[in-house]
Amino acid sequence: MRTNIVLDDKLVKEAFSFVDVSTKKELIDIALREFVNNHRRAQLLTLRGQVHIEESYDYKTLRQERS
Repeated sequence: MRTNIVLDDKLVKEAFSFVDVSTKKELIDIALREFVNNHRRAQLLTLRGQVHIEESYDYKTLRQERS
């Protein structure tokens, strides 16, 4: 998607100091991915205490049985 935006120069400069990319496009892509991933993690945390996992559940054994 193509778009034009005005960015805070100081914020962009600081963001560049944290990652090894050379373009603003790459920088914004990383920032958007981080933003989405952080919100996904936050949504998962809302499930805390609502999901019950059997104590006998052993994912390693299940994986071995499949292969």
